[in-house]
Amino acid sequence: MMKVVLPDKSEIEVRDNATVKEVAEAIGRGLAKQAVAGVINGKMVDIYYTVNDRDEVKIITERDKEGLEILRHSTAHLMAQAVKRLFKNVKVTIGPTIEDGFYYDFDIDTPFTEDDLEKIEAEMAKIAKENLPIRRKELTKEEAIELFKKLGEDYKVEIINELDEDIVSVYEQGEFVDLCRGPHLESTGKIKYFKLLSVAGAYWRGDENNKMLQRIYGTAWFKKSELDEYLHRLEEAKKRDHRKLGKELELFSTFDEIGAGLICWFPKGARIRSVIESFWKEEHYKNGYEMLYTPHIGKSTLWETSGHLAFYQENMYSPMDIEGNNYYIKPMNCPFHIMVYKSKVRSYRDLPLRWAELGTVYRYERSGVLHGLLRVRGFTQDDAHIICTQEQIVDEIKEVLRFSLKMWENFGFDQIKGYIATRPEKSVGDDEMWEKATHSLENAIKDSGIEFELDEGGGAFYGPKIDLKIKDAIGREWQMTTIQFDFNLPERFDMTYVDKDGKEKRPFMVHRALLGSLERFFGVLIEHYAGAFPFWLAPIQIRIINVSDAQYDYCKDIENRLRKEGFRVEFDSRNEKIGYKIREAQLQKIPHMIIIGNNEVEAEKVSVRLRTGENKNNLDFFEYISVIKELDSSRSKNLWR
Repeated sequence: MMKVVLPDKSEIEVRDNATVKEVAEAIGRGLAKQAVAGVINGKMVDIYYTVNDRDEVKIITERDKEGLEILRHSTAHLMAQAVKRLFKNVKVTIGPTIEDGFYYDFDIDTPFTEDDLEKIEAEMAKIAKENLPIRRKELTKEEAIELFKKLGEDYKVEIINELDEDIVSVYEQGEFVDLCRGPHLESTGKIKYFKLLSVAGAYWRGDENNKMLQRIYGTAWFKKSELDEYLHRLEEAKKRDHRKLGKELELFSTFDEIGAGLICWFPKGARIRSVIESFWKEEHYKNGYEMLYTPHIGKSTLWETSGHLAFYQENMYSPMDIEGNNYYIKPMNCPFHIMVYKSKVRSYRDLPLRWAELGTVYRYERSGVLHGLLRVRGFTQDDAHIICTQEQIVDEIKEVLRFSLKMWENFGFDQIKGYIATRPEKSVGDDEMWEKATHSLENAIKDSGIEFELDEGGGAFYGPKIDLKIKDAIGREWQMTTIQFDFNLPERFDMTYVDKDGKEKRPFMVHRALLGSLERFFGVLIEHYAGAFPFWLAPIQIRIINVSDAQYDYCKDIENRLRKEGFRVEFDSRNEKIGYKIREAQLQKIPHMIIIGNNEVEAEKVSVRLRTGENKNNLDFFEYISVIKELDSSRSKNLWR
């Protein structure tokens, strides 16, 4: 017998040469039933791995994130095996897990169809029922190359040739073998609840100069209820797709004649953007910011000083020759803000400076990754830079975080999680600056009370940062706000201030994008509300609908009075049936419909139908005005009080 050490430092006795599965059984029958893999002395291993005396053992179960990833990775292999059985001359490449699922890329002459996905899924179910053992095998690099050459798997040979290790691992299940580090499930019979979702083209290694492959996406879960719930969320996401709603609600579009990734905002979308921008500016002024406006292009010397030409040029557009000088369209606003700072000598008494700009920038994105409003080539950042002393930095970060959370609350997002990215191996700036900056981020996020995680080593080379991720109405997480320290640009541009002792010192600089960009934020906003924006954001807040021409003058008077009060109102005076006009207003997701018939005219009242179907009949007009003024000014998420 031997002893192993559990995560709580307690010990348990097991037989010599026990497997991870047997350790789980020794701990408890329930744990063994849910066991997927193990962690031995910090290394993830398969459940049939043999443990040694005094090993530290942790059991990975179906409830763990790692367990779900192992299930999905095993399902990717299951899919590849099914594809190999069904299609001749297909070659496999890579099949990683992704958020909520997995994919596998295949080299095949004829693209897969939706019918093919059904056949592959059926074959996967068949292989799962065969309950084939999934076993790890270690080979020398030369043996692995020989094996995959015999199998005709050229892509695997290419991958192995690039590995530094002398020993590589493969996983076998029946006739199928794949290059993989593992771990995997014990057998194919453990894979029960899965669904293939879609197929798309993908270049080998993401390089458009390489061959186009066929990528099949899928998902897998340990419980049928979890799979059903996920598929329901996908259906809901399709209904909320901002590209679909953007077209239906006439909010925005792109045009081939203009160029991919370049957004045209239609009148209704522009109305919403105008409301957002006005609110954004108003709140920034209230919170001690000043506005800057900077050019869209800058001389090459500016981008050389900033380092963009050395480290970021592949994301910038080609230069323009103007009078013998190269000018670049800006990918970022930061260098312009720094030049404003350097326009005169700054004293410690001037700091902190909080400068904000709705600055439109342009970055090169490959056409394959462009996606509606979420990934574009031209976008407007809600940018801000805070320049302060080291003594001020903790309070400034706390204030930025407080301001950010308040802004998100106003837009209807209350599920927010923070991520602190710390110093990577390669970085600029001294230890003291990094320590002080990271400490200020930790203090601020702890004081905010929101949940957060540390992303060790995940910071940029020029400073640590906080990322805020929000959850939308159907539980999807979106990375939005970034609060980023920068020790690089103040050094490159020789930014200084005169301290109270009369000596020049280097200020701290923080980049802050609150919404991220107006384009991406608008895409998220559309999907969060499914296009049914709250009253204060709706492009058309009120539509007046008359029953017949007899009410025309009364409706027109109401329209004029509402418009003078600043509301976004339309009068639908078309000679159509009342039911048709109401249905159309509901399809356009207009919050309020004022329905006017003879009774309303005679009583000098209004009847209001909400887009939810609820009715508020025979209201005094001034009473109604007071309600909607409150809705508008308080940014209430309700359609009524």
